[in-house]
Amino acid sequence: MKMSRRNWFWWMGAGGLLPLALMGRRAYAQQDETQVSAPASRPGVRPVRTLNGRTLSFRMVGGVKEFHLVAEEVEHEFAPGSRAKCWGYNGTTPGPTIEAVEGDRVRILVTNRLPEHTTIHWHGILLPSGMDGVGGLSQPHIAPGETYAYEFTLRQHGTHMYHPHADEMLQMAVGMMGMFIVHPRHGEAVPIDRDYCFLLHNWALHPGSYRPDPAVMQDFDLWTFNSKVFPAIDPIVARTGERVRIRIGNLSMWNHPIHLHGVQFHVTGSDGGRWPRALWRPETTEIVGVGQTRDIEFVAVPGDWALHCHMSHHTMNAMGHDIPNALGVKQGDLDAAVRRALPGYMSMGEGGMAEHQEHTNMGHMAGPENTLPMMMGRGPFGNLEMGGMFTVVKVRNDLRREDYGDPGWYPNPPGTVARRVSEAPAAVRPDEPMDHSKMNHGG
Repeated sequence: MKMSRRNWFWWMGAGGLLPLALMGRRAYAQQDETQVSAPASRPGVRPVRTLNGRTLSFRMVGGVKEFHLVAEEVEHEFAPGSRAKCWGYNGTTPGPTIEAVEGDRVRILVTNRLPEHTTIHWHGILLPSGMDGVGGLSQPHIAPGETYAYEFTLRQHGTHMYHPHADEMLQMAVGMMGMFIVHPRHGEAVPIDRDYCFLLHNWALHPGSYRPDPAVMQDFDLWTFNSKVFPAIDPIVARTGERVRIRIGNLSMWNHPIHLHGVQFHVTGSDGGRWPRALWRPETTEIVGVGQTRDIEFVAVPGDWALHCHMSHHTMNAMGHDIPNALGVKQGDLDAAVRRALPGYMSMGEGGMAEHQEHTNMGHMAGPENTLPMMMGRGPFGNLEMGGMFTVVKVRNDLRREDYGDPGWYPNPPGTVARRVSEAPAAVRPDEPMDHSKMNHGG
């Protein structure tokens, strides 16, 4: 039977008929295997959709779900115009999401194709000490060319992560991480219609360079959802009235207050699983700390709603020039004087930075090689002036229940868009009532 998202959970819990043969000290080879049909999918449980990513496939071997991760160098695109040599798993950073069900026995084969040793730590997973993946403490390091097997029974559900615990600062800084989702054995008391996940991370990619710098952790940077910056981040799509869960993991070097417009969501879970309902709390912004996961849930309402980190410089791309702040500085003929020494120079910032995207869109301010503008993306009303950790939750009344395609921009009903009422600042005084008969009702 061919695997698809519709029958994915039919295979969860399926048993193989013949065992896996152990060949050598660390490498496994398959002698024979047969998959059998599984019980009907568990009510209220849906596969997770990983933004800009995928779920890792598995095979059943002797009743064990066997996954295979390959640690290797990958060429990654943060957004069109910026690529880098990163490290990841199975050709991507972050690596594919692992999904399983509470009670499953899992075996995860890890092959090392890196130039140095590595391990994998299963972040938040309850397991035997020797499977915890801390190099030198829990296990020997996985040398280049070697394959190790991790095997344990999942004794909990929740939103988890995986990452190295060997040369950790460098390996995580260049992209080695992924999500590990464990679904509850008996389904969800409150069913979920759409389930999304992504990881928060940051990168230092200096202008003109093609490898991330692990020594820069918190400066102006590339701040990413699943290793992408806006507008390359997938939208989160839902139908009006559906219950949506967003699972967020943070393996960056800073904490992130994640803010969602348009609804008051509930924080409902973490790597401790879906919390008892009495512990759910309403929020519009939730801080996801380094090393934490958080689940937020809401009932979708129609519109295009921003989802972003509320640290302002985390919704901008790298500010690689380090030019002093020129806000309010009268620059006069400075441009002409500097251009004699630096052809193409253009001053910015006297009246604010909003003009930055206009200049880059028109080709007036080409940045250094392999960099992205600070502000990117265009919406139905103009420049969005965002980058980094920003995407859009798109909710539509007429979306098919299994449709995850981008529906385009929201068609606002007449009379529901903020409008211009005057073009002359002096005509409006905050301490006087406005003459509505003279308002400009156009635009």
